[in-house]
Amino acid sequence: MTFTETAIKVFNQAIKDYHITDNVDTQINNPYKRDEIENRLYLKCWIDTVQWHYEDIIRDPHIDPIEALNLKRRIDQSNQDRTDLVEQIDTYFRQLYSQVTVREDARLNTESPAWAIDRLSILQLKIYHMKEQVERSDASPEHIAKCQSKLDVLLEQNTDLSTAIDQLLEDIAEGKKYMKVYRQMKMYNDPATNPVLYKKK
Repeated sequence: MTFTETAIKVFNQAIKDYHITDNVDTQINNPYKRDEIENRLYLKCWIDTVQWHYEDIIRDPHIDPIEALNLKRRIDQSNQDRTDLVEQIDTYFRQLYSQVTVREDARLNTESPAWAIDRLSILQLKIYHMKEQVERSDASPEHIAKCQSKLDVLLEQNTDLSTAIDQLLEDIAEGKKYMKVYRQMKMYNDPATNPVLYKKK
């Protein structure tokens, strides 16, 4: 089984588990041990799934402003958790390939493996929810046909992205490409670099 096959299996498990209750306040019950990469993948997709539904809720035009503000705070925290988790997954890959001899002609990829896997996780959510639209019994034939067309594209994208990630990991393992990870430096989360925060001290 390739890495992306494993990842997609874990992602879909997280999505399925979330939709048992379909409630953003549901507590995660991660079935994998903390030191397994599957644990991080499950948590990654759980965060993405909860945030997907945060984004649905906050777009309600009749949402109470106070509720919307509280939800915006939760989305901000979710984004930070997501970023932190991507960095943990990249740390896993750096350790996994730490003994690889990098070839002199090795090239640097445009993004790290974990950021590509981040996109793969979100893609599973798009596929899941587009399938929901295709299977709606209360929607018009035109709506279903439009969503089926979009679903076909998403499934093709899923194949292409999975292939690209597995090829990237193979190239890193063979020393043809090398990882260089830059930590996210989100200035607005830091009271020392966000002027709205440090000017109020």
